[in-house]
Amino acid sequence: MCGFAAELRRDGDADREALRAMAAVLEPRGPDGEGERLIGGAGLIHRRLKIIDLSERGAQPMHDPRTDTTIVFNGCIYNHHDLRAELEGLGHAFRSTSDTEVLLLGWAQWGEGLLARLKGMFAFALLEERTGRLVLVRDRLGIKPLYLAELPGGGLRAASTLPALLEGGGVDTTIDPVALHHYLSWHSVVPAPRTILRGVRKLAPATVLVVEPDGARREHRYWDPPFARDPGRAAWTPEDWTDAVRTALEVAVRRRMVADVPVGVLLSGGLDSSLIVAMLADQGQRGLATFSIGFPDVAGREGNEFRYSDLMAREFATEHERIEATREDLLGALPRAIAAMSEPMISHDAVAFFMLSEVVARTRKVVQSGQGADEVFAGYSWYRPLAQEDSGAGTGVDDYRREFFDRDHDGVLGLAAPGTVASEDVSRMFAEEWFAREGADSPVDRALRIDTEIMLVDDPVKRVDNMTMAHGLEARVPFLDHDLVELAAACPPELKLAEGGKGVLKRLARGLVPDAVIDREKGYFPVPALTHLEAPVVELVGDALRSDAARDRGLFRTDVVDAMLADPNAARTNLDGSTLWQVGLLELWLQQHGA
Repeated sequence: MCGFAAELRRDGDADREALRAMAAVLEPRGPDGEGERLIGGAGLIHRRLKIIDLSERGAQPMHDPRTDTTIVFNGCIYNHHDLRAELEGLGHAFRSTSDTEVLLLGWAQWGEGLLARLKGMFAFALLEERTGRLVLVRDRLGIKPLYLAELPGGGLRAASTLPALLEGGGVDTTIDPVALHHYLSWHSVVPAPRTILRGVRKLAPATVLVVEPDGARREHRYWDPPFARDPGRAAWTPEDWTDAVRTALEVAVRRRMVADVPVGVLLSGGLDSSLIVAMLADQGQRGLATFSIGFPDVAGREGNEFRYSDLMAREFATEHERIEATREDLLGALPRAIAAMSEPMISHDAVAFFMLSEVVARTRKVVQSGQGADEVFAGYSWYRPLAQEDSGAGTGVDDYRREFFDRDHDGVLGLAAPGTVASEDVSRMFAEEWFAREGADSPVDRALRIDTEIMLVDDPVKRVDNMTMAHGLEARVPFLDHDLVELAAACPPELKLAEGGKGVLKRLARGLVPDAVIDREKGYFPVPALTHLEAPVVELVGDALRSDAARDRGLFRTDVVDAMLADPNAARTNLDGSTLWQVGLLELWLQQHGA
């Protein structure tokens, strides 16, 4: 796990100073080493977190003189041992034991055919120095980020974080009105390729972008799983599906133990992280390090789930560390967590992950985490209403929008100042386009597809990557193993929706995880001080929204903002989030990053 940046110019040599400035911002993602390679108008920089091949032979940028190709890479290839053996059988000689070199030589052997062979999370930039061609790639589920900014004369910069691109300079930081509509509609999600800033875009998941020296570009998606029933599994019983999912999850968890350093688990006490711990124990892991965090209760809202994480720690004899954060801890971490966000993220548990990761990184470099199970196995409440709609009667987009969107188009226009946000209902249009695509059998399948491939990428997954990597901690997410995701996409929705959601996971967990964890009411990572706003969080938000910068930007209607500040917890989103926190977080983020 690392951070990198790349530049390809057409109007002169690569900007060494700009690249080094970007590398400084990326240092927390890779505190163990740095490197750069500049060749004419092309430049690559890298910050390294040593996880696989801890020697300098694994350093990046990594150059292969035989093909005159250089790569910078962020992520982990879990099947790199198998690929190495295959490449050695084809005559390739390795100089390191790193997964980076497997990518480099695998590209030389198979080109884009390599991508179908990869099992892992990855973003990389590969420079073919003989031709001057730059290839940018992002993994199937967007676990690893990759942001883009245009340069004058048709050039391009890419980086692992948006703030790194800002530090490189020359970025248009005005607000994208379509992105603002998405942010206010879709629980802060801004789908690729947009970001909240006009001048920064992001490569979509499962995408290859090839940039030629003359500026020509070619982009295509290399993975698009069907959310439909497989005729070959038509005779499968619920027991068959349970067995298949269990086997696939066991493989996914085992894959993510591949490392040359110890691996821990972020144990919230929910079903998903508990299953990871239970399966690792079942596979023979002993003395597993687990970590959880909790906060003080606020206004009757519970701030921890320790009774469940403690139960799991006792049940499986883990080396458990329980972090009890105070209100003062939260307030001290809040500005730093916002600074670590590549994009503004209103989910309150982003701050919790930031604080948890800061402690975990003192003793571990790698952890497994349970993100993705709710989107992949239908754990959220908004899927059930879609199951009532006949798949032939409509796409289901209206039910999805009513259940999940923070507010409708009129609500967006009533919150944003005139002229700052798209005048059309672009968020509904985006959802309609996804729901109308072929390859999903029912409204539930369509909702699961858009959540897995869009919402998941730009909310839970981005949140975990940003907050863990701010402390040089690599988070691995077995529920987003693409083999498991493909299997889950083919699974009949009624099996996933059973038992209030994630039925197939609950079924396989029986006898493996304590029933108290399986049968508990669904919870969310609780940070009550950000769901029910009180002093001094209200003062922090108020200062940001009343500042000269906010007034000059003029994103929101002042009368609406004033009313919310007068009664901070009255205005709620559709999912019972704080509207004041949503608008305040955006302004805090913009000010933090000088946008």
